[in-house]
Amino acid sequence: MAEHLPLNLPDDPRLMGNITHFARALRRAGLPIGPGRVIDAIRAVEAAGFSNKRDFYWTLHACFVNRPEHRTVFAQLFRLYWRDPRYLEHMMAAMLPAIRGVQEDRPAQAAEKRAAEALLDGAEAPPQDDADEAPEEDALIEVDASLTMSAAERLRTLDFEQMSLAEMAQAKRMLAQLALPIKPLPSRRSMVSNRGRIDAARTLRSALRAGGEMNKLAFKTPRPRYPNLVVICDISGSMSQYSRVILHFLHAVANARGAGWAQVHAFTFGTRLTNITRHLATRDVDAALAAAGAEAQDWEGGTRIGASLAAFNRDWSRRVMGQGAVVLLITDGLDRDAPEDLARQMQRLHLSARRLIWLNPLLRWDGFAPKAVGIRAMLPHVDSFRAGHSIASLEELAAVISKPDDVGEKARLMAAGQDVPS
Repeated sequence: MAEHLPLNLPDDPRLMGNITHFARALRRAGLPIGPGRVIDAIRAVEAAGFSNKRDFYWTLHACFVNRPEHRTVFAQLFRLYWRDPRYLEHMMAAMLPAIRGVQEDRPAQAAEKRAAEALLDGAEAPPQDDADEAPEEDALIEVDASLTMSAAERLRTLDFEQMSLAEMAQAKRMLAQLALPIKPLPSRRSMVSNRGRIDAARTLRSALRAGGEMNKLAFKTPRPRYPNLVVICDISGSMSQYSRVILHFLHAVANARGAGWAQVHAFTFGTRLTNITRHLATRDVDAALAAAGAEAQDWEGGTRIGASLAAFNRDWSRRVMGQGAVVLLITDGLDRDAPEDLARQMQRLHLSARRLIWLNPLLRWDGFAPKAVGIRAMLPHVDSFRAGHSIASLEELAAVISKPDDVGEKARLMAAGQDVPS
């Protein structure tokens, strides 16, 4: 009978608790880990020993990882929790918001921020003694919640730029569950159906097989055809926070099964246009956005909307705009290029698309008016003009994206733009 290697543990061992806490962090990071896997991991470590870090890594890896996209998350969590003596400092650095002029010693790798969030979730909460915290039986606390708002409802209407790190993580989880449905387009091709129009050709062929007797009618119905979704997202400095969240949402749309879209194409632009469609196909959202950010070298830079749209119309329009594509243009419209060129490129984009929807985070302000020349040049050439600064605004987009008569705030702002001096 095989003998297990001895574990060099102190008299009061905490290895079991550490493995359990590590598994809990993995589960918070998105890995499907239940109590059974935790028990298997503890037994596997007891059998394999705890003397070699490499063996310990692959032992836990074999117990907790069963999908390729989970390897990066596991590797980052393992390094932060077990191998790096200064893992808490690295986690705090990964969790701090970006400050202009102040950068980390090394850029955060794929899945590292998610690993830091999972480990720091409740890390500073001290263990509480149930006996000391037990409430008195006669104590009665009354709370008036008549004018309060639930946390989920508040998060839906909160501006992405005003969210804390915990609120942003919760918002991304909510956006991952949000669908962007689209209705099928009318098609000339038909398919077999039990009802609909009579298929004369199939009916006659069936009658010929029966010696000329027409015993049964065959029917046909139009075959459903779904359009492409083309997203052109501004990643300049004024749009960086909104772009990250919206690209997280688009990653979920691109990887959702049965969403209805034929294909999802994504482009980013600041001072130049970048195609990030292939990166959105990566299942792990952190790895996908990290690869997209590495390819888009103009992240948080300047803005050249007219030149970027000209590059799209010249190089990509004929490739991705077929089949009646729906275009989402995500930008604040603050451009310093010539408004005549911008208007001409917007008109060309509008004529190539089935629908052109403009999402602008500046619509979060009640007193917003199209005073910028770039906004006034773009506004006449869109079908719908809507806000894109919160979860609620993206939910409204999902509800109206299939409605051809929806114009959003375009009519109101077009009327307001006539009163603005040029």
